[in-house]
Amino acid sequence: MEFLLGHSPDPDDAFMFYALAENKIDTRGHTFHHTLQDIETLNQRAGRGELHISAVSIHAYAYLTDHYALLPCGASMGDGYGPMLVSTVEPPRDSVQMRDWLSKKLVAVPGLRTSAHLALKLFGVPVETVVVPFDQIFDYVRAGKAEVGLLIHEGQLTYAQEGFHLILDLGQWWKTETGLPLPLGGNVIRKDIPPDIRKEVSEILKESIRYGLENRLAGIKHSMPLARGLDLKQADKFIGMYVNDYTLDYGETGREAIRQFLRRGKDQGILPSVELEFVE
Repeated sequence: MEFLLGHSPDPDDAFMFYALAENKIDTRGHTFHHTLQDIETLNQRAGRGELHISAVSIHAYAYLTDHYALLPCGASMGDGYGPMLVSTVEPPRDSVQMRDWLSKKLVAVPGLRTSAHLALKLFGVPVETVVVPFDQIFDYVRAGKAEVGLLIHEGQLTYAQEGFHLILDLGQWWKTETGLPLPLGGNVIRKDIPPDIRKEVSEILKESIRYGLENRLAGIKHSMPLARGLDLKQADKFIGMYVNDYTLDYGETGREAIRQFLRRGKDQGILPSVELEFVE
């Protein structure tokens, strides 16, 4: 079969799909056409059923369950780290004062159905938000158009050199709150694809991730054109944050993290009720 495969233009997704893009593994007669778009665009396209396989935000998956199943591989989990709130102004160090300071600020977010945005809402401080493409958030805040930026991708490593102060790491907050990693992104596949083919695709994508992990330097070099200001060492660090054992398979810990993340969203009236469905 021929598949339209969507993923983000960032180094961790490029690393995951390196072996597939460079024909390093057996695709069992299937053809994969890669389309690289920011995660919020992929969330929207999946919402319209346009992509056979796609990276999506776990937040967005709550609205995709009628037409897509989660693949057990391809997870991006922030284990004690994750999306960051930053500002050009140094915030109060005291956590109570920080919450008061943050309240009612205008925050540039990378998308309303990103997991970063859901984590911010679960954090519980009322803020105003404006959607800004993830790779424009530094410039947007620096220009004074918003007071705070919500960073995903490589900005989590470069915010200080860009002149920003860390207000809060939402992945760290979630880990303290729940003891679990923060589920950020996953891969989904359309349910109208026959079950045996879905299983084959899952095995192929898992093999691509494993190949990258076993041929790390080649995978990192393949990813560098999408590293946006990271040097090789920084890219290696960033990829290691989001391509790891959880990426090969969520495992029970990763599955429980998703359940808690989406359940808390439902309990707070943010999300509909969600039944997880994995390709097994």
